[in-house]
Amino acid sequence: MNLVDTGAGPALVVIPGIQGRWEYVGAAVNALSRQFRVITFPLCDEPSAGDAFSPAPTLDVYVDQVRQALDDCAVERAIVCGISFGGLIALRFAAVHASRTTGLVLASVPGPAWHLRRRHEIYARLPYVFGPLFLAEAPWRLRREMAASYPELAARWRFARSQIRTLIKAPLSVARMGRRARLIGRLDLAVDCDRVSAPTLVVTGERRLDHVVSVDHSNGYVSLIRGARGVVLERTGHLGSITRPEQFAAIVRDFADRRAREVA
Repeated sequence: MNLVDTGAGPALVVIPGIQGRWEYVGAAVNALSRQFRVITFPLCDEPSAGDAFSPAPTLDVYVDQVRQALDDCAVERAIVCGISFGGLIALRFAAVHASRTTGLVLASVPGPAWHLRRRHEIYARLPYVFGPLFLAEAPWRLRREMAASYPELAARWRFARSQIRTLIKAPLSVARMGRRARLIGRLDLAVDCDRVSAPTLVVTGERRLDHVVSVDHSNGYVSLIRGARGVVLERTGHLGSITRPEQFAAIVRDFADRRAREVA
């Protein structure tokens, strides 16, 4: 399996979002690696995942990939951080591999009752027809978040250029994204929440700025997972882990430090 293993400190697995490529959360990986030993990877149905490639994944296949990544890196236990769709994988991993999970971070994760909108369900079923339209809608959905995260126009353009470079370096597959999106609605996340015993942090952006998933629904994990707490990454919506990566890393570091004090 192709792995990224970078930084030093407590072990932290970062599971990427629906794009399937870790490069799209590269800013978060870089910031976190200054305080953690970060392990990340492409999701296993991406050709770039190497020998982990699986063309027809289930959530449990992704979960097994996390376990394999820990084994390959000779790490017994780690904080598991899932970003957006990756948070659902992190949640299931923490539920079934409690002994290997020192903490769980859910960042901008679709809520327990999340379902595709009717329009997006059609997009997901016909990805080659409607996928380009879905991607073309992204700037409109994210416009308020970008203005809040980057008040200066020049900064917004720098971020946009960085995303274009990532797209060229790590091309997206709308078909694989569509399969992952359809998978979400078939999950019984409440059962997974009930099985989580690790300390849990739920990170969201501001309610008015996340136009990808509902912040209120994401916060449902706070009540469903015993002892979970929530925190808002200000001036962000869905993309806070990459638009304000240093602030995101500081939140995760504070969570890890608090957990270390509690077990000391």
